[in-house]
Amino acid sequence: MSKLKKIAPFILILVIMLNALSSTNAQNVIEPAIRLRIMETTDLHANMIGFDYEKNKPKIEYGFARTASLIKEARKEEPNTLLFDVGDVLVGNALGEYAYLSHYLNPHDIHPVFKAMNLLNYDAATVGNHEFNYGLDFLQVSLQGANFPYVNANIYIDDHNDFEGDDLNYFNPYIILDRQLTDSNGKKQTLKVGVIGFITPITAEWDKEYFQDKLIVKNIKKTAEHFVPIMKDKGADIIIALAHVGMEADKGLKEQKGNSVFDLSEVEGITAILYGHSHALFPSDDGHIEKGIDHKTGTINGTPAVQAGFWGNHLGIIDLDLIQVDGKWVVKSSQSSVRPIFQTINNNKIPIANEDPDIVKAIMYSHIEALMNK
Repeated sequence: MSKLKKIAPFILILVIMLNALSSTNAQNVIEPAIRLRIMETTDLHANMIGFDYEKNKPKIEYGFARTASLIKEARKEEPNTLLFDVGDVLVGNALGEYAYLSHYLNPHDIHPVFKAMNLLNYDAATVGNHEFNYGLDFLQVSLQGANFPYVNANIYIDDHNDFEGDDLNYFNPYIILDRQLTDSNGKKQTLKVGVIGFITPITAEWDKEYFQDKLIVKNIKKTAEHFVPIMKDKGADIIIALAHVGMEADKGLKEQKGNSVFDLSEVEGITAILYGHSHALFPSDDGHIEKGIDHKTGTINGTPAVQAGFWGNHLGIIDLDLIQVDGKWVVKSSQSSVRPIFQTINNNKIPIANEDPDIVKAIMYSHIEALMNK
């Protein structure tokens, strides 16, 4: 028997062992996953602290100063977070009115709302219908005080022709943020986060004096169907829609179809929807059961969504579990929730979150001035 024949069985055994070891190691390799927490505020209406300016007394059931504490707590719980606002921040109480009137005395001052919000490091925001109540000039000057970008895709400059091919957006329709996130293996992953904004078209009717012959508002769903593929082509791994519109279209709209969050959720390619405007909560324990709406996980037609009430009384949260499939990040699972700043026990309102002292300090001068001038 040749030496080759003698060692052949040993070579075969070695190959089998190496293959088994390689297979075991492959099984032990954990594919990277990312837990991403997306947070929302909406319809703050200049309520930076809990204070009733009409009755001249403090309140604990609303106020951004308490929401800020929830935001900081939520960030401690997860390493990967994003924070957005969905509009109606500038107008709604004596503080907002004071900011409007004082603007003409000191136009270079930062709006008190943004003095507070800038402390929380927002990633982006969109405008609400009430942002237009004091006119376009005041809106543009006010937004310059925000240290985070604003997006809106369905407000266009009125060019007074019927050809849509040359229409120009009034705001940047979307942005793509590069974010370094930590995956389940402890490694850094760069995620390209697309953010796009929308507003209810009835805004153009409610503030007609500022929109007529200047701006037009297009259909939400059709606009999304136009821009989402463009964002994908430009490399967006996930797309977050900031929608200042309710679950249902506003009554009185000439074009109801396509102008609701429900319709927006049907657009392919949107990863999550943060919405507002109707001052409701989603998901909600007492929410009505409807086809396509899941209050348990917080999805609408399968798309994760959240609505955080109003005046800062809740923080909206969507927790996304992302995995890679064929080199692309996709949602494996999600859970939406709304966290209140107070609870009611025996008819007594008890605060859950304390007011953040940095927020209170940031707006205190404007708050006192608002009290003196109302």
